[in-house]
Amino acid sequence: MQLKELAGRDLGTRVVDFSADDAILYALAVGASASQLDLVYEQDLRVLPTYGCALGLWAVEAAGELGAYDRTRSLHVGQSLTVHEPLKPEPFETHGCIRSAFDKGRLTIVEIDVAAPSFEAAYTILLPGVGGWGGEPPPPSERPEPLVPNWTGTVDIGPDAATLYRLTGDKHPVHIDPSAAAAMGLERPILHGLATMGTTARMLAAAVGAHPADLSAAQVRFSNPVYPGCELQIGAQTGRNTARAEASVENLTVMSGTFTFQ
Repeated sequence: MQLKELAGRDLGTRVVDFSADDAILYALAVGASASQLDLVYEQDLRVLPTYGCALGLWAVEAAGELGAYDRTRSLHVGQSLTVHEPLKPEPFETHGCIRSAFDKGRLTIVEIDVAAPSFEAAYTILLPGVGGWGGEPPPPSERPEPLVPNWTGTVDIGPDAATLYRLTGDKHPVHIDPSAAAAMGLERPILHGLATMGTTARMLAAAVGAHPADLSAAQVRFSNPVYPGCELQIGAQTGRNTARAEASVENLTVMSGTFTFQ
């Protein structure tokens, strides 16, 4: 398959199943503590909505397996999530498709959608060094207004954070294998973008007075790598049930986006 054939490609359906233990592992991987009992204890368990993004990753893998590009040399640079109903540890069907493939000359952007009864997720995948194949360029994007934070927080990203998070389903070698990371021009294995997103969403709930499991929508852009063993700094401009946020490491923005809670 060639890149020009990707847009509109149906990736089929997949029945997804997870256990209470899986949901608890995910919560721990994005920094939930024992004091957040309904996130880490199967009795009255509430599943973090951002776990849906991890459950839909099969479609990203399926797109890479089509052979149009090397999945191990791709980067996850954007994510959106819309929540329809709470996630529950029971089987449900998901459907995946490749919405678009854009040619930016020196790189390609692939957008992959996953739909389920409980959520919709969209993954933006960057293919560095792969471009010039004659595809349409992406539509222009608007530059957001400068963030004026009225809430700030920090969280320590442990040295083993990526090793733990990959057990939630994202086994891309760039998060564990030093040689794979070096091949991508990185100093060492990096934290998953979805781990940064999940951690930030969990923390922002407190900023707007919501429960972390009440997230209803999110849209983020990953702009720089996060290396395990750092301090993640989060600044947010909050409104009623919403937060526009930036996450940074040593004053370098690594993720930005908006989060909405019920």
